[in-house]
Order: sequence, then structure tokens, then C-alpha cells
Amino acid sequence: MDKDTQAVIDLLNHALTESELSQAAFAHALGTSASRFSTYRSGKTKPTAQFVVRAGRLAHALHQASEYRIMTAPATAMAVREASDEDWAWRMLIQGRDHLRLLLSRRDGSEAAWEAAPGTTGQAGFDALLAVLTAHEFEAADEEPPEWSLIAALPEPWVPDHPFLDYDEIIGQTPAYLAQANIFVPARDLVTA
Repeated sequence: MDKDTQAVIDLLNHALTESELSQAAFAHALGTSASRFSTYRSGKTKPTAQFVVRAGRLAHALHQASEYRIMTAPATAMAVREASDEDWAWRMLIQGRDHLRLLLSRRDGSEAAWEAAPGTTGQAGFDALLAVLTAHEFEAADEEPPEWSLIAALPEPWVPDHPFLDYDEIIGQTPAYLAQANIFVPARDLVTA
């Protein structure tokens, strides 16, 4: 194996270790498959220079977020998926969004941790809401949203049950950026204390 290929393998192995994710989770975060990432790590296939640089940058940001004890998109999706009930799932989603806001305000590059594509929450509505909230927060901070967060509108309206608002009130109180994605959640439910 030539020295340059070995250097690429070493960089990818270091990125994987620094990310603190499994190979499959890190590959998904990078937008590739675990099998493809494995071929990069073995030297059988050569990744682009952009991919190697992105892997290093993303791994470093994920590591920083972990040190700050800040949720990332993959951690948020996992917390929602593992929530014991829907109320807790909402709390985890909003906490993740608030952590993203914190990282975006730091302006130290750690917000790149949210470029990592999350796995599924187990519910299409929550998956879409996580994506739309992420894109909205990046845009509000004048930053380019991660590619994974730029989604098409849901094919059917998602209107989660509300404890005291009726359907028309939910629709009327939904921010436009959510309504455009066919997601209907009152703005007040997105506010944290």
C-alpha cells in the first residue's frame, strides 16, 4: 500500500475514533453507507479529498459537542426514539434544538456537529420536524443549513394531538416555516422557559 493511501486510512480511522460513533453511525452522519466507509478505511476505494476533510471536521465537531455535553442531531434523534412517551420525546427534541442554538451562538465551528445526519426518530413527523427546526436555526444564524435538513414537505399534514388547542387553533398558530413543510405545531410549543 502506498504512503498516501495509508495516510488517508489513518486520517479516517482517527476521525472515526474522535467522533465517538460506531462505524455505521459515523458513515451515516457523513452521508454514506457503512460498507462504503469500510472500503475507504481498508484502502480498497479512494474517497475524495473533500470527503476526508469533511470526516475530520465533522469528527472534531462531534467530539467538541460531546465535551460540552451538547446534543447533536444524531443524539437528538436517538433521544426522541428512546423516549418513554410522546411528552418526553417533545422535550428531547426541543432540548436538542436549544443545544443547536447554543452551538450556533459560539461561532467556534462546533455547530458543524449538527451537519451529522441523524438516524430516524422512528416517526416520520418527528424526523421532518427535527430537519425543519435544524434548517430554520441555521438560517436564523445566517449559516448554511446541513444538507440532510433540507427536506420536501410531508405528503400529508402532520398535526400532533394537543392537550387544549383544537385543530383550527393549531393550524392558525403554526409558524409559516413549519406549515410549508406540512407540519402543524403551535409556536408556543416551541418556546423554552
